[in-house]
Amino acid sequence: MSELLKSIDARTRLAGTNKLEILMFTLGPDAVSGRRETYGINVFKVREVMRAPAITRAPEMPDTVVGMVSLRGKLVPVVDLARHTGVGSGGQPDIMIVTEYNGLTQGFLVEAVDTILRLDWAAMRVPPEMLSAKTGGLVTAVTELEGGRLIMMLDVEKILAETANSDNDAMFAGIDVQAPPGRTVFFADDSSVARRQITRTLDAINVRHLSAINGFQAWRELKRIADSAEANGKRVRDFIQLVLTDVEMPEMDGYMLTRQIKADPRFAGVPVIMHSSLSGNSNQQLGQSVGIDEYVSKFEPQRLAETIARLLN
Repeated sequence: MSELLKSIDARTRLAGTNKLEILMFTLGPDAVSGRRETYGINVFKVREVMRAPAITRAPEMPDTVVGMVSLRGKLVPVVDLARHTGVGSGGQPDIMIVTEYNGLTQGFLVEAVDTILRLDWAAMRVPPEMLSAKTGGLVTAVTELEGGRLIMMLDVEKILAETANSDNDAMFAGIDVQAPPGRTVFFADDSSVARRQITRTLDAINVRHLSAINGFQAWRELKRIADSAEANGKRVRDFIQLVLTDVEMPEMDGYMLTRQIKADPRFAGVPVIMHSSLSGNSNQQLGQSVGIDEYVSKFEPQRLAETIARLLN
């Protein structure tokens, strides 16, 4: 299984090309339909794939967190993905995907890993409302392979928020900065948890906001704003003063969205903040290569508020 991840460093070249690579895996037969569906996670979030070591149950953990394991001296919580997604499982899987994002490490138990698939973000579609409702918003994108096989991207940020209690009021209690009055921020993110956190952060610093659920929708709306501004002899920054974007989004990712914005002179003077759970230095460097002004990791609303207020000032 380690062979799957040997060339991960080479994947940094995908930034700005609107491409991604996903590790495909299964969770077992669905408890209702009996079908064995295929799921995916961005390779950038995967640290390793391994047989699950001995898991120690810890008290006061959510039901789907089966316990903790020790990896190179670090305690890592382990989530049973089949149980968390409601797919159902005949037993505890013994394959573990170790992930690292938002500055945290966690293990996900899965039935089996398949392979790594490279594809264009344009091939990833926003899931139908019926699917989103059935999965509780855990699926953020869907793509179809030859033969009709569907791959569903899981919102691992939502899973982290639900299992680690990383989306609570205390996160916003310390925000004490204020932006200048009359400012508007446009943000794009496909995660419902992230959109809720961004909205709460912007409300806390008294900033108006517009939003989109992916980069393609965001660019379409930003171009509409730019066309309207141009037709009325005004500047884009008279209408929006900052853009905040996620990296991983169906149809168009944050790298491509940033590249489009920076290539259009009508957006001169409008800074772009990349707001991502891909918090490693390499990802920040990739963001800088397409022209971002700041990089802020997710689940840090106080830092996000301070960065937005500073740039708007």
